[in-house]
Amino acid sequence: MKYHLLAGATLIALATTPAFARPMTPEDILNIKNASDLAVSPDGNGVAIGVSEMPDIDNGAKNGTSERRLHVGSAANALKAFLPEDMNVSGLEYSPDGNMISFLWKPDGDDAKRALYGIPVDGGGHQKLASIDDSNVTAYAWAPDSQTIYVRASAATDKARKKESKAGFDAIIYEEEQKFPRLFAVDVNAADDADPREIKVDGKIIAMRVSQDGRWLAVAAAPTTQVDDELTSTRVHIIDATSGARKASVETPGKIGDFEIDSSGKTLSLIAAVDKHDPAATTLYLVDTASGAFRPVTEGQANAAVDTEWMGDGRLAVAMHVGAQSELRFYDARGRLRNTVDAGELILRSIEAGGGKLAAIADAPSHPRELFVLERNRFTRWSDNNAWLTDIDMGTQRAIRYTARDGQEVEGIVIEPVGGAPAGGAPTIFRVHGGPEAHDSNGWLTNYSGPGQVAAGKGYTVFYPNYRGSTAYGTAFSKQHQNDYAGKEFNDLVDAIAPLQAMGLTNKDKVGITGGSYGGYASAWGATALSEHFAAAVMFVGISNQISKFGTTDIPNEMYLVHSRKWPWEDWQGMLDVSPIYHVDKAKTPILIMHGAEDTRVAPSQSYELYRNIKVRTDTPVRLVLYPGEGHGNRKAAAQYDYNVRMLRWMDTYLKGSGAEMPPERIELPAGFVGTSDAKSED
Repeated sequence: MKYHLLAGATLIALATTPAFARPMTPEDILNIKNASDLAVSPDGNGVAIGVSEMPDIDNGAKNGTSERRLHVGSAANALKAFLPEDMNVSGLEYSPDGNMISFLWKPDGDDAKRALYGIPVDGGGHQKLASIDDSNVTAYAWAPDSQTIYVRASAATDKARKKESKAGFDAIIYEEEQKFPRLFAVDVNAADDADPREIKVDGKIIAMRVSQDGRWLAVAAAPTTQVDDELTSTRVHIIDATSGARKASVETPGKIGDFEIDSSGKTLSLIAAVDKHDPAATTLYLVDTASGAFRPVTEGQANAAVDTEWMGDGRLAVAMHVGAQSELRFYDARGRLRNTVDAGELILRSIEAGGGKLAAIADAPSHPRELFVLERNRFTRWSDNNAWLTDIDMGTQRAIRYTARDGQEVEGIVIEPVGGAPAGGAPTIFRVHGGPEAHDSNGWLTNYSGPGQVAAGKGYTVFYPNYRGSTAYGTAFSKQHQNDYAGKEFNDLVDAIAPLQAMGLTNKDKVGITGGSYGGYASAWGATALSEHFAAAVMFVGISNQISKFGTTDIPNEMYLVHSRKWPWEDWQGMLDVSPIYHVDKAKTPILIMHGAEDTRVAPSQSYELYRNIKVRTDTPVRLVLYPGEGHGNRKAAAQYDYNVRMLRWMDTYLKGSGAEMPPERIELPAGFVGTSDAKSED
């Protein structure tokens, strides 16, 4: 097979490492901070970001989910915390007059609700700007007068139902008890006892923008509260800001992403799918706000639009992913490409503009997400939230392309072992992304479920394949997996082994596979139907039975429209043929199965089915681990750490060790973690 480095791809020996450099550890992953929630002041003089981090459980902090702190600055390396350290905030914005930074915050307390707060940019304490009785404020948008704020709030509390529940009558009627969020207009200067004005909107409000004249809103809404409809049927509507009357609708045929209103109010930028079978919203459109008519700008191109932002001079800035890399594009109001800014090694995740300044959240092979500002057509780094990474010895990372068995060129990102691969190649972990309507960029790839630099520090080659079905290579490429479950898409994984071996990076007899969701499906398939190619597998929230998955997921229409393209009852045997449980007789690959106990996307029963089939029908090593309170992915720090340690330990046992025995059931927690202190046991 042919293989080569991607032309222009990032090739980095990720450190000029000092003598005291050390490999990255699972504990380090807990300490990674990421920039998020970007806002730029209207005059361009200030930038606000959220800095997200997990609770410091390795030093005894209470277990929990990621928390976000507000940081503000006006120059590179000058960002400072702007609120008390214990305030976990989100939804950062500047008021249109630039006098205030607003944010969503829920104070401590069982009865506290999330409300909208603001803090003056020139000093002073934070104050509440908007709240809705008995409801959480979940999103908002400023009107241009800096006086009116449109807030999305959760559904009103059903007091009768609450009383019934306390009495034990807490039955749930599945999918029938829709509770739509509500939209209110709030006057921030009104008296404290003034009631917010409710604006009636049909459906579930997903996102909203306010026109520059303040007369209308662009509101994205789904027809029901079901996840399936939110994914496949959300549409943008132009509504009157006073009455809520619908003035126009943008009847795109499939999924939608980011949308923004230009300064004239005549045009809306919209990232959307090209049709109902398009797996992802990646095509840029321009919309006439008067009529709702839309026209494509980038249809058919081999890229994926990620985020858009209108500049003060009328240009439209677009963060674009092109394969494993990214770039910034500027279009004029008619959709003509004016210029492109090479982002270099940066992977642009989101952009914001104000006062002629454009800022971006971006990561790279050498660092997680940080703040960058465009200056003279180059991005200047403004934040460094993980300075300790200079002490980490990292493996070389680059994008490669190889040719699959049918001639299709496929791209992926490889991280070499720290110090390089030994003669004969290194043990290798394939980390398969989910979706498959997603892609891995050549940026920061290390997280709790992505082995990345932690595995590289342990002597592994790590490969992230953008197999058929991945985005950022054009809609045609992303549709190639449709009506072909476990076919060419997973052949692409096997077809990467020989090129990696020929490059001296991989020992073909020591290849493991892991991934979550659709990547979990790939891992289960690799451990059963493709067992001869993989020596270890770790499946996370993955699919094992395509028939029962249809009856237990919250996205059956999504599965039909952009994956299977047929219903199970149209071909029962065909659906069974592409189910890992059907191939358990071939399963020789030791497999660790992990799942969130509250997952509604891929029911935990999918993991039970595979576990029970392997356990009953084979002698192959198998273990099932469930995470109480977690859903389709682990959110809490302890569950993330536990997952990362188990995944790597499983790979160590079967790719580097003898594999004579499974690892112990429990992981050994280092000193300092929750539950390892001298505190008295509750048993």
